[in-house]
Amino acid sequence: MLKLFAAILLLFAPTQVLATEEILINLTTHWVGFASLGVFFVAYLLVMAEEFTHLRKSKPVMLAAGIIWAMIALVYQFQGLDHEVENAVRHNLEEYAELMLFLLVAMTYINAMDERLIFESLRVWLVRKGLSFRSLFWVTGLLAFFISPIADNLTTALLMCAVVMAVGGSNTKFILLACINIVIAANAGGAFSPFGDITTLMVWQKGIQTAQGGVDFWAFFALFIPSLVNWLIPAAIMSLSVPKAHPDPVKESITTKRGAKRIVILFLLTITTAVLFHNYLQLPPVIGMLTGLAYLQFFGYYLKKSRTRNESRQSAEKAGQIGDPVAFDIFSSVSRAEWDTLFFFYGVVLCVGGLGFIGYLSMASEVMYSQWGPTYANIAVGVMSAIVDNIPVMFAVLTMMPDMSSGQWLLVTLTAGVGGSLLSIGSAAGVALMGQARGKYTFFGHLKWTPVIALGYGASILMHMWLNNHLFAS
Repeated sequence: MLKLFAAILLLFAPTQVLATEEILINLTTHWVGFASLGVFFVAYLLVMAEEFTHLRKSKPVMLAAGIIWAMIALVYQFQGLDHEVENAVRHNLEEYAELMLFLLVAMTYINAMDERLIFESLRVWLVRKGLSFRSLFWVTGLLAFFISPIADNLTTALLMCAVVMAVGGSNTKFILLACINIVIAANAGGAFSPFGDITTLMVWQKGIQTAQGGVDFWAFFALFIPSLVNWLIPAAIMSLSVPKAHPDPVKESITTKRGAKRIVILFLLTITTAVLFHNYLQLPPVIGMLTGLAYLQFFGYYLKKSRTRNESRQSAEKAGQIGDPVAFDIFSSVSRAEWDTLFFFYGVVLCVGGLGFIGYLSMASEVMYSQWGPTYANIAVGVMSAIVDNIPVMFAVLTMMPDMSSGQWLLVTLTAGVGGSLLSIGSAAGVALMGQARGKYTFFGHLKWTPVIALGYGASILMHMWLNNHLFAS
């Protein structure tokens, strides 16, 4: 994304750029600036090629982050500025730490619910309903849209894809259409909730204040109808191509483990705690989430201490086969977190922060938000999210911090969240499903429906600008 920015900026931007308080030395025309762009570009090529190279995406961006900041520090050392780079890095680390710990708690809860077989139980229930392919298309899309605001879009997409794969069998056409529908629905559902997508979470945790008021937790729900439109329009068109036949009946049964429902309640209580801490006590949301993690820790202790002697005997008998069905180890759920994603996020934050410190984001902000205008710039952010992961795109916008209304901040949240649906590689959900439904859900299969998805993308933007027009007032 920043390579694209640089190409545009070198052609159109003025050669002199006013430095912000953070940019002490403008390195945009220095060899370090060009080298940093090159390092980031190569690193991101490796990220995009993960499916083919099987190189985890965190590795290249973590290495790139270290190289970029080392080059910047070298220049500042020669200029006698010893601590400016250190302070800038610490600022980026602070932003990353808040988001990382927040996501770690959310992932731990999701893994705990998975370990208690909550998601597996939902999958089996759907499989046993005996729905037609077309009904299943709509049900999985609807569930993806409403589960992703709580359980995040990646987890939701994987769960719904498991249902589709279980009943789809050899019907490749149904699996392709259902997977596209799930990706769109999961990304759209994640756009109107701070817990549904990392980009939405980033905007909420930033605590943005505008003339129309703060972009707080409840402000994102103004995106509910635009997000719904984003999913419904392509879903309605694609459903016409879904076979009407019924899949072969599948008989499965499963029972959730003890405490499953109470963990769901504790997760909702944790979300409530984070919102209350942030909105009413002016504490970072991560403090509320970590407090909620303690709820789960105490509940795990209760499960261990309250199990009966008969349950302990059954646990001993089954431990070598399916694991302990009663006791719950909180740190086991922590260890199963998506550490590759968390470290990828670290690399992205530090890389983009370094490019911002060099001065490239000031140049990008000048071109996009001053010359193009915020509306066109925010729409372009969504399109770029289809090519480059939306995390670096959104972090770049938040680092630029353009002066925008609440409506525009919600617009960029919407476009960054749903823009990734335009291509299968544009979101974590799409990339994950290409692996889960390998050979049936493919890049080119998704690309065939991109014009239809683009209709939903454009309609959601127009719906937001019409429905929330009062939030755009200057």
